[in-house]
Amino acid sequence: MSHTETEIASQPDCWRRAIELARDPDGPVREALPRPGERVAVVGCGTSWFIAQAYAALREAGGQGETDAFPASEMPTGRAYDRVLALSRSGTTTEVLELLGRIRGGARTTVITAVPGSPVTGLADEAVVLDFADERSVVQTRWATSELALLRAHLGHELEGLIEDGAAALAAPLPDGLAEAGQFTFLGRGWTYGVAQEAALKMREAAGAWTEAYPVMEYRHGPISVTGPRSVVWWLGEGPSGLAEKEVTGPGGRLVGYGRDPLAELVLVQRLAVAIAAARGLDPDRPRNLTRSVILG
Repeated sequence: MSHTETEIASQPDCWRRAIELARDPDGPVREALPRPGERVAVVGCGTSWFIAQAYAALREAGGQGETDAFPASEMPTGRAYDRVLALSRSGTTTEVLELLGRIRGGARTTVITAVPGSPVTGLADEAVVLDFADERSVVQTRWATSELALLRAHLGHELEGLIEDGAAALAAPLPDGLAEAGQFTFLGRGWTYGVAQEAALKMREAAGAWTEAYPVMEYRHGPISVTGPRSVVWWLGEGPSGLAEKEVTGPGGRLVGYGRDPLAELVLVQRLAVAIAAARGLDPDRPRNLTRSVILG
């Protein structure tokens, strides 16, 4: 079993620990993370940027305050924020370190990382360390979902169903025919658009698959043109998508979505990415041209 497969299977246990950490009234997390009413920028790179998008949408929709998400390299430093929340698994990503150094002494900064004592913790005012969710694989799976579980719990979401859905997504057989698909379009709405972006990234990184991601209502505005035989259109949202099945099946595609919590649905995507990688003779632990952390010279 690859490191990626082991880490995918460990997710419900990691989520439980992250949720407990977020809900501990005496723990460090409650004070370190954004407080209601703060104007917040959330930054990250790659997977962390997509998790930032999901959290920003959740926080603002929940009435907690204005929340923007940026790639760390693209945050407009002229805007006024009460807090900048940086997400970095390794704590060594160059763009995150440069941003935190540039804004030091301004907005309050918090970092969520998997590595205690990593360089990013020395540049932030406060750090939340999820070392139990760190990974050996280059491809991020449990780290991404665990930090989003932590952030959702901090916002007050009830997540008991997430643990059950995650266990079900691990136990379920992969649906017939998905591994043979040639093209995937992942769709979300609101916070789940960030999850859809992460799903597409996992398929690209681990399996080298042709994948795209869009807000669900954007599907008709161009993305429908790539749907055809051997295409899968995957709804990663909560409730009905609003998309007519004939808009997918008419061009020859297949519409899927299994009604689980979107993070648990992402587990199924991760498993599928590993299966496709194996079928193509690829190593999901060491995807082509990628490293665990991007450190620029």
